[in-house]
Amino acid sequence: MNFRFLSALVFTLSTLVIAAGCEKQRDQSVLEPVPPAEERAPEQPPAEPQPPAFENYVELGDLSAIRQRGLLRLLAPRGPEDESLPRDGLPSTEWRALAEKFARSRGLQPQWVYVDSFADLIPALAGGRGDVIATNFSRTRERAGQVAFTRALQHVRELLVTRRDMPAAQFDVEPLQVAVRRGSAFAETLSAEASQQRFSIAYLDEPIEHDDLLAAVAAGEYPATVIDSNLADALLPSYPGLVASAELQSQRAIAWAVRRDAPQLKRALDEFFTAEHVLASQHREYPLRDWSAIRETRTLRVLTRNHPASYFMWRGELMGFDYDLLKQFARENRLRLSMVVPGPDVDLAEALQAGMGDVIAASLTVTDARRQQGLVFSRPYMTVTEQVIAAVSTPAADPTPSVSELLSAQRVAVNPLTSYHANLLALAGVQEEPLQIVPVQGATTEQLIDAVAEGTYPYTVADSHLVAIESTYRNDFAVVGALPGKRDIAWAVRPDQPQLLQQLDDFLKKHHRGLFFNVTYNKYFKNAKRIRRHQRDRLRNIDQLSPYDPIVRKHAADVDRDWRMVVSQMYQESQFNPRAESFAGAQGLMQVLPRTAKQMGINNLFEPENSIRAGVSYLGWLEERFPRELPFDQKIYFTLAAYNAGHGHVRDARKLAARLGRDPNRWFGSVEEAMLMLSQPEYYRQARFGYVRGREPVNYVREIRARYLGYLSVARNETGIVE
Repeated sequence: MNFRFLSALVFTLSTLVIAAGCEKQRDQSVLEPVPPAEERAPEQPPAEPQPPAFENYVELGDLSAIRQRGLLRLLAPRGPEDESLPRDGLPSTEWRALAEKFARSRGLQPQWVYVDSFADLIPALAGGRGDVIATNFSRTRERAGQVAFTRALQHVRELLVTRRDMPAAQFDVEPLQVAVRRGSAFAETLSAEASQQRFSIAYLDEPIEHDDLLAAVAAGEYPATVIDSNLADALLPSYPGLVASAELQSQRAIAWAVRRDAPQLKRALDEFFTAEHVLASQHREYPLRDWSAIRETRTLRVLTRNHPASYFMWRGELMGFDYDLLKQFARENRLRLSMVVPGPDVDLAEALQAGMGDVIAASLTVTDARRQQGLVFSRPYMTVTEQVIAAVSTPAADPTPSVSELLSAQRVAVNPLTSYHANLLALAGVQEEPLQIVPVQGATTEQLIDAVAEGTYPYTVADSHLVAIESTYRNDFAVVGALPGKRDIAWAVRPDQPQLLQQLDDFLKKHHRGLFFNVTYNKYFKNAKRIRRHQRDRLRNIDQLSPYDPIVRKHAADVDRDWRMVVSQMYQESQFNPRAESFAGAQGLMQVLPRTAKQMGINNLFEPENSIRAGVSYLGWLEERFPRELPFDQKIYFTLAAYNAGHGHVRDARKLAARLGRDPNRWFGSVEEAMLMLSQPEYYRQARFGYVRGREPVNYVREIRARYLGYLSVARNETGIVE
């Protein structure tokens, strides 16, 4: 049969079959009755458009180049299923959330890039197919020669895992076969051990989860494997037939890694880790407390905002009207004051209900909506009006209209978490042409006034006391009206805090319009000269914290420290005076003793760079004196305490804390209390290093942390205004 004929025949038959099928469908549509609407299958909504699949690229630049692309590529080993979520309770769950939070904190979109095994992580990073290795990644000597590791997130032990019923004599007969993933840190450890003929290595090249590997050992497929101690805590309880031992006698740091020529990214990660660990301990949810529990801990936690009326940084000092009032309240009640500044998008009422603080003091307006959120207000200590702000270039109406006429059909930008938002909604509901409320999440009053002055929005609203402060040092905006009524400003507590509320009310009743209150009020709202000085030097961003920031950044980066913490400490030591000298002979910005500096090969401590280098080096030396397994943030506090009082006294305090049944690995509320007791004869006589003025290191650590947290609150306020 001719090929062309066969092709034509196939085409003809196909056409007839298709035509017959179509005819059959047409016949059925005519003959079959149409079912009622309620019996028809529901129409499927059109599928939502899916974002395009990520196409990887090569990028070998540092953080500035990564910012241009807008993505931060996070490298991790692939599990048995691509991009499977880590199991809850494992460190990888925390790492994943931490990595994505870091990316967003830098204005970047996180993008996970998966490789087949740990052995592929460094080649992918070095080849520009990822930016950060963000997983449970052990720092080894071999890896450190290829990548730059961040500050250690934690230290772990490598544990050998075998079956419980394995005969102990088997170790002596032949090398124990240990199954590990190729390219893992365990393989490097075992290679050194194998030279002593104790182990033989079974390399696994396929992706395998820790759970599956442990199950294989339990089933007898492999005699043994190795697991990090932080993973063992979560996984081994599911395998009662397995046992872990410290047979390998190895301890490793867990850290993330970047390319060696990406110092900006590495420094940003180190700063982020320090901030997150310090903030996490401060922002965690505590038990809800009333006055008796607050007195027991001797600490009042105050939820506030970073703005010029309540709480701000001025030349390294913490200031603010609410701050000064509550500092006096704490002093009269022998309490410590801990200021807690949540992110700008966090509702303070929700933070209070969650136990992040004991009281809200943030120039908070008393409103029914906030009462409905569960807030109970103290006596008011200020009365304000809510004023409408426009740029000075806005033409004045003649005659001046009412606020309803002024804002009719106009755009007014406010933060939706403020009382202004609710009051504007009420005003919009009674107008013929409602105003257009533009919610700007996380924006501060200052930022919105800036945006109005620059023409981004026609109007915003601000409390009159904040407007008074702003008006002392700028003239690019004008008050063009006010919302109806006056508003009370007060502190707020929960309904289950009647004792604390009574204490706050008694304090305000005692001081309101008295000498202390009036002097403090005038300092922030009446004395124009002082206000201008405060506002001129008030910290609005963290571009410059001190005259010595470039030197601090350089030396802090060399030892993986957050430069902002070093600046906080430097102010505590010398108030940024390079010629400072203590009665004990400590010199310079970081107040290092000359004999200590000499041991590090450093002289002339009145030279800023020498003093900073000596101080940062001494911090590193002290940190190494503490156990590696100390939690990230606690090691910072212990190191600061040792810088002030000496390592020996801190060691005595840890021992005393353990003897008293307290946690020797936690500074605040535990070891710091033991440090205070070491000034009493019954305790310091039993201590190796004897008497210490314990209040000095306790206050030293608290004040440095408070200043550092103040810097962080400023950094979190640096949010752009977007429409």
